[in-house]
Amino acid sequence: MKGKKVPLKSSSGVGMRMFDDVIEEKNTEDKLVVEEERVSNGTAEEPKRTVKIVFGEDIRWAQVPVNCDVMKLREVIFARFPNSKAVLIKYKDREGDLVTITTTEELRWAEASTELGSVKLYVFEVSPDQDPLFPKARKNKLDTRHVTEHENVDRGKEIECEPTCINDWIIHFAKVFKNYVGFDIDAYIDLREVGMKLYLEAMEETVTSEEAQDLFAIAADKFQELTALALFDWGNVHISRARKRVYFTDDSSRDSILEQIKCSYDWAQKEFTKAGQRYEEALKMKSNFYEAVVALGQQQFERAKLSWYYAIGTGVDLESWPSGEVLMLYNSAEENMERGIQMWEDLEEQRLSQLSQPNRIEILLQKMKLDNLFKDISVDEAEEQATNIRSQIYVLWGTMLYERSVMEFKLGLPVWQECLEVAVEKFELAGASETDIAVMIKNHCSNHTGFDGNPQT
Repeated sequence: MKGKKVPLKSSSGVGMRMFDDVIEEKNTEDKLVVEEERVSNGTAEEPKRTVKIVFGEDIRWAQVPVNCDVMKLREVIFARFPNSKAVLIKYKDREGDLVTITTTEELRWAEASTELGSVKLYVFEVSPDQDPLFPKARKNKLDTRHVTEHENVDRGKEIECEPTCINDWIIHFAKVFKNYVGFDIDAYIDLREVGMKLYLEAMEETVTSEEAQDLFAIAADKFQELTALALFDWGNVHISRARKRVYFTDDSSRDSILEQIKCSYDWAQKEFTKAGQRYEEALKMKSNFYEAVVALGQQQFERAKLSWYYAIGTGVDLESWPSGEVLMLYNSAEENMERGIQMWEDLEEQRLSQLSQPNRIEILLQKMKLDNLFKDISVDEAEEQATNIRSQIYVLWGTMLYERSVMEFKLGLPVWQECLEVAVEKFELAGASETDIAVMIKNHCSNHTGFDGNPQT
């Protein structure tokens, strides 16, 4: 037996067959286990059938379980048409009539009436009171949403309630670090306090320097100018309010018209007074604010002109009318105009003198790379701006003198001609044309006397 050989071919074939049988049995067992797991987990797919759903002009395919009930069918329909609410589900019987489905038994009848096994359902949207299944479908929808929300909340609570664990090695490492490195981890370090202390030390060194004082001076001037400008604009608002119109109806009596005029006159005088107060406050804030001086002169001129035209409009006796107050307003207005033009010329001369040599502030701003904050206009632009400002002031001044000469002429004061001559000079300084000046003189003297005071022929 020792020298007898066993045929390798036969033994090998038997071994291979036995190995294949083992593998096949193993695969069969695995399949059974998988099938059992699917059944136990409830993942076995339920057989379904395809139905055609017609909703208005929209036709869609859907799959429903073979033996589904009518409520499950409604869920499928709502999933396909989310905007639908209360509906009636119908099918066509063999006679071509549309039959409504309201129960699961009627759904079975609809399936049995089909010839080829495919079901075609028709969905019609109706009011909730016409849908017998609407309350139940709505309740199921709310219950489903409630269960989903509770599941999300419970899942969130589980996450929140998970314990926070610190491994032991972290604690041991912290002790070693504290003992051997010598770092006191229990001490409270207020980083904000340390940062603020360093910041204040740096700021103290900066704000006490000589360069900082010049910057503070620039900032103070700009804030002062801004405040004065705000008061100036505030006064302009009152000037605009004083020019409110007065409207009369066709059936208004003379007494009511005079009463309205009197109320409007008092209103305008109060607004002019408020405007003057704002201009004076602006001058207190910035003493060389020439715009406020000119505006104050214009405010006094507007008050004087309003008083004069109110006296003429109401028919007062000019001989007994107290013209002294109005003349004082004109005098104050002329003084402010003269002071304003002089103040502007001084500022313009100062500005021109600084063009040739940069001042200390400009050098400091260039050093700090802040020279782009304040841009100077070009020489041509500055000259054009100066011409416009000068012209506007002289036009206002000439108009003021012209109106005063008209009042003085009607009051019989002999100085009206001198006042008119000065007004012509102001218009000439403003750059008015000879034609405009001639028309102005003609309008002033056309009704009574000529420019030389003699009667016109």
